Amino acid sequence: MKNFKIWILLILTTLFWAGNYVFGKYVVEEISPLWITYSRWVLALFLLFPIALYFEKPDWKMVMKSWMPLVLLGLLGIIGYNLILYSALEFTSATNAALISALNPGIIVLFSVLLLREKLSRIQIVGLFISLFGALIILTQGNLGSILNTDYNRGDLLMIGAVIVWTFYSIIGKKISIPPITATAVSTFFAMIILTPFALMQGINLSEISSMSIYGILYMFIFPSVFSFVFWNISVRSIGASQAGIFLNLIPVFTALISLLLGEVMRIEQIFGGLLVFIGVYLTSGMLSKSLSHFKRKKHDQKCA
Repeated sequence: MKNFKIWILLILTTLFWAGNYVFGKYVVEEISPLWITYSRWVLALFLLFPIALYFEKPDWKMVMKSWMPLVLLGLLGIIGYNLILYSALEFTSATNAALISALNPGIIVLFSVLLLREKLSRIQIVGLFISLFGALIILTQGNLGSILNTDYNRGDLLMIGAVIVWTFYSIIGKKISIPPITATAVSTFFAMIILTPFALMQGINLSEISSMSIYGILYMFIFPSVFSFVFWNISVRSIGASQAGIFLNLIPVFTALISLLLGEVMRIEQIFGGLLVFIGVYLTSGMLSKSLSHFKRKKHDQKCA
């Protein structure tokens, strides 16, 4: 029963994150990526800090000792990732953006090998290449012969940049001992201090914003920014990051389903490329190796019994 409740939380988490892509595609037509990022996360601060205080009761002296990496997390994960993501949605579909973002776990593993000297098994290496091949199919719209061309969709290329930025954010985040919701709240606070002068310089014309965009911003700040993050951390603490990480593959699935309901047509190369990305990420994450070792251990225990 406990695991069932956690699975529900993880399904809601990924559903809310999927909605961020879909709403972002609509909102970016009226509001700039900078102001989407700024308004979403400024509002989120009013919920993140009280939640962090209630659930984590942070040691603020320890938090302030880590101010430099927290500023870096704010620059990468709050400003960099979101600006690139919403910029990408100006040029590509929500489904494509979500499918390319599914590379994240595999790319994180790759950079962990390069930067943290972590080791990869043969299965993980094969998985990494399969997921990259799937991403290439999506990027080239199924025409791998055009791989050397320079006329790729700008949004798809930006999404690869967003994946790389999130990878560095994740690697740095691994090294910080601050509780996760507190780290998000404080890094968001630093990010908003940095972003405020740029937002003020750019300005925003409120009279040109429709009610749909306002609802979109409210959705982004309440659900992907706050609920998803809190649900994610509750789940990770309960069943571990490796098991919870499997549910991240639902984000492109939910994004595609929501987009289909709104009239977007799925192309065969998106389906095939996305499937390869999922398979590759599953292998790269080490889940297959863990399942096999668990199966062997169980079989050995049965023989000994």
